Amino acid sequence: MPVSAEGTVTQGIPRRGFGLYVHWPFCVSKCPYCDFNSHVRERIDAARWQSAYLAELSHYAEAGLGPDAQRGEEITSVFFGGGTPSLMPPETAAAILDAARRHWRLAADTEITLEANPNSAEAAKFAAFAQAGVNRLSIGVQSFDEDALRFLGRAHDAGEARRAIAAAAKAVPRYSFDLIYARPGQTTESWRSELRDALRLAGDHLSLYTLTIEPNTGFAGALARGALKLMPDDEQAALYDLTQEIMQDAGLPAYEISNHAKAGGESRHNLVYWRSGEYLGLGPGAHGRIRRAGQWAATQNRKKPEAWLEQVEQRGEGRESETAISPRERAEEALMMGLRLSEGIHAGNFQAACGLALDDVVPRERTAPLEAAGLLMRTPETLAATRAGRAVLDGLLARLLA
Repeated sequence: MPVSAEGTVTQGIPRRGFGLYVHWPFCVSKCPYCDFNSHVRERIDAARWQSAYLAELSHYAEAGLGPDAQRGEEITSVFFGGGTPSLMPPETAAAILDAARRHWRLAADTEITLEANPNSAEAAKFAAFAQAGVNRLSIGVQSFDEDALRFLGRAHDAGEARRAIAAAAKAVPRYSFDLIYARPGQTTESWRSELRDALRLAGDHLSLYTLTIEPNTGFAGALARGALKLMPDDEQAALYDLTQEIMQDAGLPAYEISNHAKAGGESRHNLVYWRSGEYLGLGPGAHGRIRRAGQWAATQNRKKPEAWLEQVEQRGEGRESETAISPRERAEEALMMGLRLSEGIHAGNFQAACGLALDDVVPRERTAPLEAAGLLMRTPETLAATRAGRAVLDGLLARLLA
């Protein structure tokens, strides 16, 4: 019987699902911490972009890259990511969802998430997105502290963030928002206060990320110039531990390293990734993991928005590459993704994802010392990192995959 990393018994094999990801690459401005495929443009031809999304969707459906109805597969989640998808016209979202329903079967409980910024103009569109079919909003709040919002380069203030959360709660059944912590100069008490404020506004999910410096970002340049100093590692670790305790006590425990939810409030789309399910990527820079005749492949679309758009208009799709993934490579992906989850990896899902037995890829003699050190838990059906193990996951994976 599966066991969570904290020792909680769960029932059955977790659902892997089939996801559809739609990337909207445009933002009002580029945040200094962001390394996503996002771009600032003065003008966007919305009708042209809508036509391109529909053309690529149709192309992939005709190529048989979606869920296979004969195998009983169906889309379990749709995620509009970015960039800032709340800048998208709601009618574009509606058209994409209508096309997806024409091409494939969507599960009765399909989760349809749209990422949004809290700016007043975008929050005013939440109801229209709900009418288009969106049933979950993920809002990039990042902080309720005005100085922190300026530091993070956000284009909203704390009041707008609170009003956007209220608008989301009114518009859709489920919503989440993000916060970034372990910022330079942040204290334990200020984070405790900010997190308690967030919990008063939270729905069934919160994403809480420690500040990381990604290459080729504004913050990376500032760090190289000496204009930015990061919080020391031990202080970051203390804030991480505090976060886990507060969220556990509040009934939103971590189900993944940076994501917290009430039971049933987990992001179903992200679970597709973490449980090594199949997903199809639409739009500039979108990635996918698909199967062709039983062979897994990694797909990637062209990143630059204009290059993707022109290729779709010429060829019907914006694919830059499709690379076969060997069973061993797929197994390593499954370990890297699955050990992020508190539930860990179920042996049945692992074998379905890569065709290899978990015990063969990660022999018990390799995990035994890590179990003794309190970093892993293993049962006949599951392998999971403990909370301590998830805090040092990169090193843990290096040991497992050596």
